[in-house]
Amino acid sequence: MDGLPLIVYTDHQTCSEIALYGVFMRCFRAFTISLALLMIFFLVSCGDTTVSQQNNPGTTATSTTPGTPIILSPQPTTQGNTATNLRHIFYIMMENHALNQIIGNTADAPYLNQLASTYGTTSHYFGVTHPSLPNYLSAISGDFQGIWDDCRSGTAVTCPPAEFATSLSQNQYNGASSKAHLFNGQTIVDQLEAHQMTWQAYMQSLPTAGFTGASSGAYAEKHDPFMYFSSIRNNPARLQHIVPFTQFNQDIQSANMPNFVWITPDMCNDMHGTSSCSSSNGLIAQGDNFVQTTVQMILGSPAWKQGAAIVIAWDENDASQSGCCQSPTGADGSTLGGGNVPFIVVTSHGPHTISLNDASYNHYSLLATIEHLWNLGCMANTCSISSSNLMTKLFT
Repeated sequence: MDGLPLIVYTDHQTCSEIALYGVFMRCFRAFTISLALLMIFFLVSCGDTTVSQQNNPGTTATSTTPGTPIILSPQPTTQGNTATNLRHIFYIMMENHALNQIIGNTADAPYLNQLASTYGTTSHYFGVTHPSLPNYLSAISGDFQGIWDDCRSGTAVTCPPAEFATSLSQNQYNGASSKAHLFNGQTIVDQLEAHQMTWQAYMQSLPTAGFTGASSGAYAEKHDPFMYFSSIRNNPARLQHIVPFTQFNQDIQSANMPNFVWITPDMCNDMHGTSSCSSSNGLIAQGDNFVQTTVQMILGSPAWKQGAAIVIAWDENDASQSGCCQSPTGADGSTLGGGNVPFIVVTSHGPHTISLNDASYNHYSLLATIEHLWNLGCMANTCSISSSNLMTKLFT
């Protein structure tokens, strides 16, 4: 019998016993081969599943420890998502001017008008409320944090409303007056770092990285929203990402510019004005010059070639309280908005004149749009902004 072991038998064994033994051995060999093939098929199937999970760009596990949540990463290719097209977003915040003071004013703001007519803009962009500080807080956290003042940050700092005092309900007034000015809420910094993305905040006239003083020359903490959140202010590593604007000149030439770049001009260059400025005249022209110099540096940078957008927004319009998109309302139901302000988006896709005039937007809308572009999720008031009310057309 081929393939069977040699059988030695005695006269006590019959031929039928030997035949039965041979059949048994054939069956045993067939069973063994079948079992081996089944195990190989199982291992190959498991291996294919593992590879499929590893190649899925939608999820990235940060740890294999049981119970550790999986952090979702931005999808490189998802319908309606432009994350791969915009690796960098530069956010420049200007101050205290109405739309009609800038757009159309080619005498004082020729460069800003050139950008507005060449790239993207909207005539219905609003500050969330008044004064400056709650608008800056809104821009990075999706919430004006229930205050109406420009006070410095701190756990022991409380201030009564400096705006809308007669329009607020008693609960609004009391709540704002007792609110400590170091907030525990989430910010875009948390979202970016959770998605392995980088950030940097450049503050003009800031004396040193991570400076925690209320002011220094033309630098004002009220225009530095990062200092008002405990998750940043109490984190030494994050404080080192809040740096003087002088560092921007060197960093912008690098091929490793952060994904999210915040820029606050000092109060002489943001069109606000302060006693430390050489003159209160010509603030619009001075701000226009700052924007031109800064934008030109970005346009010539490696980051621009990698895919980028520049956002130029104004925090509020001093002369109006119009608003939209979850701006607070007063005791009588009136909108306590920040007024109609200019808004411009420049992208590395090239000139593509577009103006969104069919809907209204504010700092919440812009933050929600950035979150959508990079799949960061949402927080606070940005979660109630539908996809149809985003500003993505200006970025694509």
